[in-house]
Amino acid sequence: MSRNLEEALKNRRSYYQLSAKSPISDEQIEGILKTALTHVPSAFNSQSTRLVLLLGENHKKLWDITKGILKEMVPAEAFSKTEEKIDGSFASGYGTVLFYEDNEVVNGLQESFPTYKDRFPVWSQHTSAMHQLTIWTMLEDEGFGASLQHYNPIIDEAVRNEWDLNPNWELVAQMPFGVPTGEPGDKDMKPIDERLFVHK
Repeated sequence: MSRNLEEALKNRRSYYQLSAKSPISDEQIEGILKTALTHVPSAFNSQSTRLVLLLGENHKKLWDITKGILKEMVPAEAFSKTEEKIDGSFASGYGTVLFYEDNEVVNGLQESFPTYKDRFPVWSQHTSAMHQLTIWTMLEDEGFGASLQHYNPIIDEAVRNEWDLNPNWELVAQMPFGVPTGEPGDKDMKPIDERLFVHK
């Protein structure tokens, strides 16, 4: 679609009704993630973000794992709604991007720059957030719908074990995506003049 950045940001929304279809090839999806990893900035050029792309059966397995864990936590009478939400939205998509931050990198910066020790974990989250927005916007610009989910930390250990991921990586967010089958979620905007303050 190739909108300019302003148009792409305006069109980025949360889509919860997804199909397991893709308007582009898997290689092009990988290309979006590689572009983000190459060009999104990070504090102290830390490059601490790690991405895991789950497609096909691996994507479905993630949401089966999530359901299984939640089934043990959610009261039985309420679990049907949880299951419906996962099956009808996240699991029904084409894939999921897992966003991680490498704590080994963060810890190394804390040791190298002790003056900023308390800030590096915060700046690491900033780095992840920039990757999330970039990938979300680029996926939607290609015709996908996506949303950002946070089932961490309850799924962290199971996901790490299933895909043999580095134990130093901290799961930050999950982004299920697919071709939208419904309208995006509401985007209620607070007044700009309550959030932007200009001094000339």
